[in-house]
Amino acid sequence: MKLILPVTACFCFGAAFHLDGQALQVDPNRVMVDQPATVRASGLQPNERVTIRAELVDGADERWTAQADFATDAQGSIDSSRQAPIAGSYKEVSAMGLVWSMMPRAGKESRYRPPKDYAPQTIEFQLVRKGEQLATARLEQVTFAEGVQRIPVHDGDLRGVLFLPPGNARHPGVLVVGGSEGGYPGHRAAWLASHGYAALALAYFHYEDLPEMLAGIPLEYFGRALSWMARRPEIMADRVAVMGTSRGGELALQLGSMYPRIGAVVAYAPSNVRYPACCGIPPVPYAWTWEAKPLAFQRIRESPQPEAVIAVEHTQGPLLLISGEADGVWPSSSMADSVVSRLHRHSFAFSVEHLRYPHAGHAAGRPEIVPAWLGTGKQPISGAEMNPGGTPRGNAESSLDAIPKVLDFLQKNLPQK
Repeated sequence: MKLILPVTACFCFGAAFHLDGQALQVDPNRVMVDQPATVRASGLQPNERVTIRAELVDGADERWTAQADFATDAQGSIDSSRQAPIAGSYKEVSAMGLVWSMMPRAGKESRYRPPKDYAPQTIEFQLVRKGEQLATARLEQVTFAEGVQRIPVHDGDLRGVLFLPPGNARHPGVLVVGGSEGGYPGHRAAWLASHGYAALALAYFHYEDLPEMLAGIPLEYFGRALSWMARRPEIMADRVAVMGTSRGGELALQLGSMYPRIGAVVAYAPSNVRYPACCGIPPVPYAWTWEAKPLAFQRIRESPQPEAVIAVEHTQGPLLLISGEADGVWPSSSMADSVVSRLHRHSFAFSVEHLRYPHAGHAAGRPEIVPAWLGTGKQPISGAEMNPGGTPRGNAESSLDAIPKVLDFLQKNLPQK
């Protein structure tokens, strides 16, 4: 059964609410979560100092806020895409600075959570002068485009959700795998479907009747998922990529090296080696099996084990790696560099590109413009709490740069026509 999500994506110019001639406007006032909008104020005195505040309540009911002081131009206006604030939550010219610079109001060690059930995200803005509110405006961010379809997958032992672009045409496919959090990576797949890809958000543990931990996962399971995708009438069987993040990035590289039908690989914050099972007290020490046998893995705090290195040179298509040099979880940038070096040593026949961001952390390049400050998270091997690294500015800039580059990579290697 196909469920058509009731989302209306009217990308129009924002209405402004104002008093006494002052106006605050967000253009457009409804966008995809990966698209920027500009905050503008008008009707003010030239060269006066005013404040713009922003606030949202995330999917965990956490309140996030930011504010910035601006000096108006000679026309008494402010444009966030052209002017840097003179004080506040961020310092540089950034159309969406008031969004990505938000901090949790309660000051908790938390991280932004998207709205529940893929609902739109509402951000409220206020124009304030000397404590007096002059005008308000609102921005609505939607998770996916109008007409995207969501199909629950319960086929044999396969579990997940297939996200389809609008219409009845066939589309390139992307197998999307998550990391140590388990469940299915729905938001990443919804983003891809909004840009023309049939994306299977595949669960492989910690979901319904699947194994509870990332331990002893048979890689044949993902082969069955690829075969399932090839049989779907909505998917071009000869144009399929795999995408993963963190332990999912490790998995994406592993699958690319094993399944020739995978024509491209996108790996965020990846590892170049197979790591142990995760997290807590897993039933077996290894994460992956093949033909009912455990695959070698890199043991923590031991010397490098060559048998644990992923044989990426067997991949039958190009690779795109995204990493942050300030990754506090694991050294994803150096591990991605190791992937590139290995491919060069083996005279790899396809392209490989590494998007490396100096001030981004483990969330480098994520395809959404949302609060970029991250509290503690779980280490994807041990499960221990740790700082994922990066600065809000570094994380946000990596997203703004990587979003179009990832889409360009997919379009080039999985053309939609």
